[in-house]
Amino acid sequence: MKTVTLTSLCISIALSAPAFAAEPIQVIEPAKITQPEKVELGKMLYFEPRLSKSGFISCNSCHNLSIGGVDAIPTSIGDQWQEGPINAPTVLNADYMLAQFWDGRAKDLKEQAGGPIANPKEMGFTHELSVDTIASMPAYRAVFKEVYGDDKVDMDRITDAIAAFEKTLVTPNSPFDLYLKGDKQAITADAKAGYQLFKDRGCIACHSGPAVGGTMYMKMGLIKPYHTDNPAEGRKAVTGKEADKFVFKVPTLRNIELTYPYFHDGSVWTLEEAVNTMIDIQLGQSLTEQETAQMVSFLKSLTGEQPQITLPILPPSNHKTPRPQPFVAD
Repeated sequence: MKTVTLTSLCISIALSAPAFAAEPIQVIEPAKITQPEKVELGKMLYFEPRLSKSGFISCNSCHNLSIGGVDAIPTSIGDQWQEGPINAPTVLNADYMLAQFWDGRAKDLKEQAGGPIANPKEMGFTHELSVDTIASMPAYRAVFKEVYGDDKVDMDRITDAIAAFEKTLVTPNSPFDLYLKGDKQAITADAKAGYQLFKDRGCIACHSGPAVGGTMYMKMGLIKPYHTDNPAEGRKAVTGKEADKFVFKVPTLRNIELTYPYFHDGSVWTLEEAVNTMIDIQLGQSLTEQETAQMVSFLKSLTGEQPQITLPILPPSNHKTPRPQPFVAD
């Protein structure tokens, strides 16, 4: 009798569990902000162009929050109008990634935040001068004191604050999330068919979890070579291993409708072409025109609520603030 009762209880629990519990994709949850002052400081620094040598480029320049957290060009424009080496990945939901940058060279958002500032092809500055710039403004020092207990400005605190802000840049309540939560009318019949294709064809092997990607590395051109003029070698640049050549972090598919052009070289502008390229070179398969449309419908259902950002008012420079050098080459 006890066995029957326990079995009945297990069945009851299973039936009452959320329908999405066993799905390979999980819901994106809204941000929980526990340190609002630090997040606000991070937002100021995210939009701060004076962290660059030119006084013109900010984090938002390449990860524009009004267009999906990207810059919508194949490779970014850096200091002195230099062409960047790789497509800018979206900052949205980036905290779900196992590491940052396409090659995973930064372990987290904090480590990533310091990279572009000192990269001569990106913001073109130095960490020392960026710290001097922020520290020169009393209004900034006052905020640092409020957040950290004293008004010391250093790169560790700058990147810590930027990372705290970036962690809030999540996109919940996409139609697909609502579908996972039980609203079966939240996505179209084509999107449902596309999701089934996504699972049946094997896309889910790399693109799973809350961000629908970002949790592993994979070779670009697993079954067939991927032809590109982009010189990036992926993980090989980090590990030095030939086996890691063209191995990149699997990108998130959240908000993929907004984050064109696609792939690390930014060479593909449409989801239809991206889907068919990946199904070919990664899985050695093909899709019919109808299947492609269904897969794209599913991918578009992953677009969530975009962060609603009130632009920060930044402190004015003063006679102690290092002057920008927008037209001075090294």
